[in-house]
Amino acid sequence: MPVLLALDSATDTMALALVMPGRTAAFEAAGGAQASARMLPEIKALLAGAGVQMDDLDAIAFGQGPGAFTGLRTACAVAQGLAFGLDKPVLAVDSLMLVAEDARAQGAGDDVWVAMDARIGEIYAAHYRWAGGAWQVVETPALYRPEALAAHWGVPAAAAGTALTEYAAALGTLPRAWPQARSRAAALGALALAAWQRSETRDAAEALPVYVRDKVALTTAEREQRV
Repeated sequence: MPVLLALDSATDTMALALVMPGRTAAFEAAGGAQASARMLPEIKALLAGAGVQMDDLDAIAFGQGPGAFTGLRTACAVAQGLAFGLDKPVLAVDSLMLVAEDARAQGAGDDVWVAMDARIGEIYAAHYRWAGGAWQVVETPALYRPEALAAHWGVPAAAAGTALTEYAAALGTLPRAWPQARSRAAALGALALAAWQRSETRDAAEALPVYVRDKVALTTAEREQRV
């Protein structure tokens, strides 16, 4: 079993996981703008609490997105900085797949659409299927308007994510929905370990975010058009 540090701040929740032989230590706190200031101190506290030294780590995993621009850059920068300093590889984790993994732990089954609030009236969404002991990507992460996603996915076998609450009226009634996460950090640890077991390590220089949109706010004219 490896010793892995995993971190994600793609959402309003900052999630940290320390994967060790026989157990995983998980930590969650408010993310967003606070993640850049809190992440390193909380990582140090997590390691100290588990009696793990930085040099004991085999790899650093990070949530690569999609998600909030600032959060993604924070996670990538911290992962890259630690990996370079320790001469360790990194593992990239799909931040939407974290939601599918968490929903599976809650009983969502093996076919999950993830829909996360992307703000400014849009949704990050992707479709995943659990097969052969691993998640397969059926439809890669993309950006949707709520009405477009509702038309595209029909009635999904299961759906998870914050957009189910934020855009409930547009997405319609979903018979099997998991809008709330049980433990994003636990899901992060599970996916980090799975990536390690598939030998998906990469050089620290490749700790890069995956952006699905190229803007973070609407212009005044665009806001007026959506009223």
